[in-house]
Amino acid sequence: MSLLELRDVEARYGEVTALHGVSLTVDDGDFVAILGANGAGKTTTLRAISGTVKTTGQIVFQGERLHRRTPEGMARRGIAHVPEGRGTFASLSVFDNMRLGAWTQRGPSARDLARVFEFFPVLYDRRDQQAGTLSGGEQQMLALGRAMMAKPRLLLLDEPSLGLAPLVVREIFATLRSMNDRGTTIVVVEQNAALALGSAKHAYVLETGRVVLGGAAEELRGDESVRRSYLGY
Repeated sequence: MSLLELRDVEARYGEVTALHGVSLTVDDGDFVAILGANGAGKTTTLRAISGTVKTTGQIVFQGERLHRRTPEGMARRGIAHVPEGRGTFASLSVFDNMRLGAWTQRGPSARDLARVFEFFPVLYDRRDQQAGTLSGGEQQMLALGRAMMAKPRLLLLDEPSLGLAPLVVREIFATLRSMNDRGTTIVVVEQNAALALGSAKHAYVLETGRVVLGGAAEELRGDESVRRSYLGY
């Protein structure tokens, strides 16, 4: 069953068109990777979904065509967006960051907190620590934990591995796969194509704001152009 559809979506930044008629589908329970070079439109695609950039075309979520989208409105509909750079509140404690993540749920529940701490025990150990003093990997875990507090139907992640050590990256993606196994639908933009395709169920490749390839992640791993351009073999 389709959870999200983009139909001929276009987006502009001033005179520059970033998306040229992008169409894609994300099924309920799916794990979708979006690949592409810098400037391909990957980040703009996530912003189009979460309502942080104006678009034309159609965006359909849970069967409803959305006309007036705002980040707040999309969050209330169950879409959580973890941007590149994580977006944590550096001066607030880990716990307060997580409380803010639960605003659509009218505050955090003990059960939701326990779920996050199950995935990221280090956040429990650091719960009273200022977010800005965490390591890069811990901040990424906090960004994910904060998003989990919203109990999203759809989780959008922009470059979650950026700047992190390989061991931490593997841990992050293991957590994403576990979240997906428990029912969270995930769309991830990721430069590490091998890791993304090894975790996702489906994938799309963007070039200059256009979808040029899409299908099962396993099939894309075997595509010669994907191997040459993104996998390096």
